[in-house]
Amino acid sequence: MTQTILILNGPNLNLLGQRQPDIYGSETLADIEADCRRLAETFGYTIAALQSNHEGELVDWIHDARGKTAGIVINPGAYSHTSVAILDALNAYESPVIEVHISNVHKRESFRHHSYVSQRADGIIVGCGTNGYQLAVRHLATILAS
Repeated sequence: MTQTILILNGPNLNLLGQRQPDIYGSETLADIEADCRRLAETFGYTIAALQSNHEGELVDWIHDARGKTAGIVINPGAYSHTSVAILDALNAYESPVIEVHISNVHKRESFRHHSYVSQRADGIIVGCGTNGYQLAVRHLATILAS
């Protein structure tokens, strides 16, 4: 039976490949999703990928994932540093969560050093570029297999 891993992306990640390629690289969100789909299939998972610039929509998707998905890979973007609502939604989610950040947030502005989502995450991948998504899918598959 195939299970689904949900990949959630927050604000401005729809602009990957266009926005600050010196920080975020040249890959698009579609490129990342395709790479994750190929990798997930090797572990027997499918990928559902969603992106929103709206906090409430991300919260709704997390709520909807309860009992329906094997795990969540989330790059909350700037909401990492501000959203207790996303943290609360993830705390109500019973399966593993992996947080991803393309850039090394700890080498950037000090306000980016704290993430509310990290308080819930079962793993955090930071500063590995867009490859961080594949690392997250691989780690999530490992957690789910144990």
